Amino acid sequence: MMNALRRYHELIVLALSAVLLAGGGLAWWSDATDAADALWAAGTVLGLVFALASMAEALRERRPTVDVIAVLALAGALWVGEPLAGAIITAMLATGQVLDERAAARARRELSLLTARAPRKARHRTPDGLVEVPVDEVGIGEHLVVASGEVVPVDGRLIVPGAFDESALTGEPVPVERPAGDDVRSGVVNAGPPVELVTTTTAETSTYAALVRLVAEAQATSAPFVRIADRWAVAFVPLTLLLAGAAWWAAGDPVRAVAVLVVATPCPLLLAAPIAIVSGLSRAARLGVVVKGGAALERLAGGRVVVFDKTGTLTRGRPALTDVVARGAADPDEALRLAASVDQVSAHVLAGPIVEAALARGLDLEMPDSVEEVPGQGVAGVVAGVAVRVGRPDWITGPHSDPWTRQVRRRADLDGSMSALVEVDGRPAAALLLHDPIRPDAPRMVRALRTAGIERVVLATGDRADVADVVGRIVGVDTVLADCDPADKLAALGREARRGSTVMVGDGINDAPALAAADVGVALAARGATASSEAADVVLTIDRVDALADAMLVARRSRRIALEAVALGMGLSLIAMCAAAVGWLSPAVGAALQEVIDLLAIAVALRAVLPTRLHTVELAEDDRRTLAALRHDHDGLAPLVERVAGVADGLSTREPDLTDARALLEDLETDLLPHERADEELLVPLVARALGSHEAVAALSRTHAEIEHQVTRLRRLLDSVAADAADAVTVEDVIELRRMLYGLYAVLKLHNAQEDEGAFSLVPAHGR
Repeated sequence: MMNALRRYHELIVLALSAVLLAGGGLAWWSDATDAADALWAAGTVLGLVFALASMAEALRERRPTVDVIAVLALAGALWVGEPLAGAIITAMLATGQVLDERAAARARRELSLLTARAPRKARHRTPDGLVEVPVDEVGIGEHLVVASGEVVPVDGRLIVPGAFDESALTGEPVPVERPAGDDVRSGVVNAGPPVELVTTTTAETSTYAALVRLVAEAQATSAPFVRIADRWAVAFVPLTLLLAGAAWWAAGDPVRAVAVLVVATPCPLLLAAPIAIVSGLSRAARLGVVVKGGAALERLAGGRVVVFDKTGTLTRGRPALTDVVARGAADPDEALRLAASVDQVSAHVLAGPIVEAALARGLDLEMPDSVEEVPGQGVAGVVAGVAVRVGRPDWITGPHSDPWTRQVRRRADLDGSMSALVEVDGRPAAALLLHDPIRPDAPRMVRALRTAGIERVVLATGDRADVADVVGRIVGVDTVLADCDPADKLAALGREARRGSTVMVGDGINDAPALAAADVGVALAARGATASSEAADVVLTIDRVDALADAMLVARRSRRIALEAVALGMGLSLIAMCAAAVGWLSPAVGAALQEVIDLLAIAVALRAVLPTRLHTVELAEDDRRTLAALRHDHDGLAPLVERVAGVADGLSTREPDLTDARALLEDLETDLLPHERADEELLVPLVARALGSHEAVAALSRTHAEIEHQVTRLRRLLDSVAADAADAVTVEDVIELRRMLYGLYAVLKLHNAQEDEGAFSLVPAHGR
């Protein structure tokens, strides 16, 4: 019971102050003035006790507080017999405390989540078989068995190969293959068949235990935040005391000092500033951004350095199919259809994207028979009598791959992609290339953050350097830090803190220590609450990272309006205090004047409720439908774009054959060019209206023209070559055709990226 009272004492004080203030009002209305004064006086005493307790706590923490002014104002109201003023001050004081207290203490629930996830038991291999023992009893050098789907309890060295989901530590969603003899860290999940390992640490000294300690230490070392009102109190409290004391000394009349104190009642600090801040919280919530309290909003407004995790933050955090590379004369769509049909019953992380890509292309999937999944390798089954296997290249081809398979894997490595082979009736038919795509709204978000006042943007990721550098260049960050574990991210935040207030953005358990240590932690939780969302001060509940830029703009505007309200209110109060000090205002008149000042300050603060222009563009419903239709066509042309490169790859100078090139040209003229013309007619004006500038879409128009120019040149070249006589096709023709196709492919890829970023990122991408 006592714990509940301590936890909710601000709400209790607010409720009591409201009851006493309203009760006094009813008594006064009933002409029971003595009862009214008694109730209001009780409210004033309640506020005085509450303010004294808050002031004592601030003194213990050695931080400035506006509660000093509140204590003086409440005591002065009792002294001069103005209980109504004191009761009003109490209600405002309690309201301000409730508004701010929601964010006064950083949430530590993520520590309990991390602890709950930690394994409690381990399977110890003994001569008598497997014995389950408490993880705390596991020593170094012992043999443990970790079943599929289990968390590795302590750090160890693998005796057999294994596949592990290491996202808890690195944030990377793709399972990692570990050979026998490789080290594996605690906290990762066995994503393959059961493995055996030799322990190299105890539970207490393991990697996962260190992660839990990092969160606790980061929270313990976080500096307390000084609110706007408290910062103003640093100057205003001494000034109030000095002016009241001077008035008393000069006139020899304590009434003048009381008048100064009554006029100095800090209502703009107690209510006007919180109104502006809470309005900002409400505005951010409507944008899909949950800010955990006024202090968090103020810290977000003061951010100068943003540190991003990569996976799930600047990228989508989930692989997507980028290309189907057919082998020989195999049909890529049929290979994808068969692979997706088998993958419908697979739980592998790559199965979902393969199925989604097939459905997006309009392929008809069938339920497979005789399905067998080999954990960490692939899945096999029979689709309409056809034997299909989908999985790792070495599982399909064995240890000795052929030149085509090696070429596919080399291409995947160059692009930082993952590859899966599709085998049909015992023969490799195609390769599926997948990678984690960059969020199309990420580059615009980074530019918007810089416009909002962010001075430095850092990418800190557990991914390898070559992949991280590509993402960093495209998004536009200042520095890329690769191969970072949670401790590295924490150290990076410490270095960046010297440049200014830090904002950490992440979405995984591995980001929890950094989110807790940063001045502001921002988590993406559109796909469900995680430890990161519990650790964070700001949570994005929609799957759009550019909402962070909107939240930053809202936070800065709300803080600016709060400062304006405080400056106006306290400035006018200062003028009134000077008038009271020289005897021009009595306490009663000063109290009435203070109420007028309060209303003006609150009116200024309420401006934060009004909408303002943000980074995210609000589109009319017709424009949204148009954009969605154009994006559907845009996505549907992806196979045709990849076919351009495939046809170029298949051209041979030894046996010149332009049949595929001619068929490609027909499809480009039938499908691609009409889409580009529709984009120029509909998309470009729409985006120009939305962004308020035709210059913003000039590059789109230029590439539309370039694409049509390149297709026209391709038509001229093929028309100049004899259609039927194979000997009329020269080596030079093939070389020129291949050059033109590769050039067209590069232009199309760049143009598609421009449209994704500049146009289609204006609305959410459902299903992506």
